[in-house]
Amino acid sequence: MAWGCALCLALAGGALLALLVQLLRWLRADGDLTVLWAEWRGKKPEHELRGKVVWVTGASSGIGEELAYQLSKIGALLAISARREDELERVKKKCLQISNLGEKDILVLRLDLTDRSSHEAATNSVLKHFGKIDVLVNNGGRSQRSLFVDTNLDVYSAIMELNYLGTISLTKHVLNHMIQRKKGKIVTVSSVMGIMGAPLASGYCASKHALQGFFNSLRTELTDYPEISIINICPGPVQSKIIQNVFTENLAKSIENSGDQSHKMPTDRCVRLTLVSTANDLKEAWISDHPYLAVCYLWQYAPTWAWWLMNRMGKRRIQNFKSGVDADASYSRKKK
Repeated sequence: MAWGCALCLALAGGALLALLVQLLRWLRADGDLTVLWAEWRGKKPEHELRGKVVWVTGASSGIGEELAYQLSKIGALLAISARREDELERVKKKCLQISNLGEKDILVLRLDLTDRSSHEAATNSVLKHFGKIDVLVNNGGRSQRSLFVDTNLDVYSAIMELNYLGTISLTKHVLNHMIQRKKGKIVTVSSVMGIMGAPLASGYCASKHALQGFFNSLRTELTDYPEISIINICPGPVQSKIIQNVFTENLAKSIENSGDQSHKMPTDRCVRLTLVSTANDLKEAWISDHPYLAVCYLWQYAPTWAWWLMNRMGKRRIQNFKSGVDADASYSRKKK
């Protein structure tokens, strides 16, 4: 009897210790549990993406630029697009310096997502150059920093035209090609703002919620094509120049100074987990430090608590914004 009690206590203690270890790991996590498991035990991007043709939009800066660099090191063939062709040439030059790719392995293709009439021709240009498109990374878009009561409605129209309609327009043309081949991956860089709501970004959140709803629905329409993957990436705050190009109260106004970004996730880490998610065909990936990662879980499983927490965080966010401080600075975890 005593031996049985001792065994039960040992098992309970072991289970408690394992739970505490997992809790500590979660507190240090920078991605959801599925993403981190895939990074540890799943397929490696170096094996799955080498030699694949990957088209990245918004590749002139930020996440898109870093995607180009990491993909080039892996050995993927690249089509990189954005509005600023000179910046794309700069990115291409660095890709060639850090990889074994040749000139013809990287196609620079100027693209304006809001010019939907050009998307078919752009798709045909990539197909003419490489003969196929294995992966489309929908990364192009703009964020927002303004209160709804102060913002002109034409700003909301512009956000949806770029972030949502531009993205699904390009997807439509590329998907036609993937359906013909019966395989491919469509990766869309959404945001944790596509899962939750946040002040100062109502239009941006709306566009990302729209993308989440669209691609989750599209996935259900492709059950006859099991080798076509729809992958939604939801990053939290990431070090980039995105704040310099955000929508504000009106279309003519911009924010000049991006401020200190050391409290945000390093871009290379975000991109690495994005590539892990792509290699493992994860349907949705949350890539963020706390507290945003914790809020994602709360929003999913305990929405009432999520509302309470976001109201507290949101009040501070608005105060920071009105004081000219980065809206996310006061409660993002410090860079590791």
